[in-house]
Amino acid sequence: MKRKYLYPLLIILVTIGFYYFEERLDGNLVYQNEKTKETSDFGFFYLPTSTTGSIIVHDYYALSYSEKHEQAEWVAYELKRDQVTANDFKRPYFEIDKKVRTSSADWRNYKKSGYDRGHLCPAGDRGFDYKAFEETFLTSNISPQNHEFNSGIWNYLEQKVRYWAKAYDGVYVVTGGVLSGNLKTIGYEAVSVPKYFYKVILKGGSKNPKMIAFLMPHKDSDKSLKEFVVPVNKLEELTGIDFFPTLDDKIEEQLEASSTTKGWKF
Repeated sequence: MKRKYLYPLLIILVTIGFYYFEERLDGNLVYQNEKTKETSDFGFFYLPTSTTGSIIVHDYYALSYSEKHEQAEWVAYELKRDQVTANDFKRPYFEIDKKVRTSSADWRNYKKSGYDRGHLCPAGDRGFDYKAFEETFLTSNISPQNHEFNSGIWNYLEQKVRYWAKAYDGVYVVTGGVLSGNLKTIGYEAVSVPKYFYKVILKGGSKNPKMIAFLMPHKDSDKSLKEFVVPVNKLEELTGIDFFPTLDDKIEEQLEASSTTKGWKF
């Protein structure tokens, strides 16, 4: 091969090599799963599938980012009993998530939009450590939420999750907006406004696991939380996400088909 062709070819191969290496780093979740499985029944082992291929792993939660909708399609995290604690941390500024390859939406999209910057992994679930608390203020972890909804029924559900984390020695949570259908957008980056929000909670891990899921219209309500309980299968149909693919198939099928509230303290 002539030298004039050799050097461009080497440059191309090196570029591909760096790109592959970067992809492996971004996809380190696959390898963390196996490691985490050995040390924790929760951790990052129970992660949903991603419809976007953009899974980001932070220190205290993971997410699947949707560039189309400029927010996470899901955020997943473990909430342990000893992590449920009050704090008087100073509220930090929202920051763009630099781990998102395409860059997460700027917080200014929400300015004067009429919508709250609604946390998906609540800051209240990360009050045990300032770094963990601060991490919830990345814009990849927020979604446009009506204020009455955010401070009302949705906040009540978040409080209930913290209650369950204390009652059941920890729970695993997956949450997000339903990013499908013809959605309104806000801001110069066209951040989608979900019409529904969901939350899936797993307790017990692989030992006698129990699962409950909620699907809420994006508006405040004075209904009981029980009124919003749905089978996980319904959420999977709406979102295209497999929420707990690493569970034993028989257990997963049984849990995800049920909408019972039995075994959950309301």
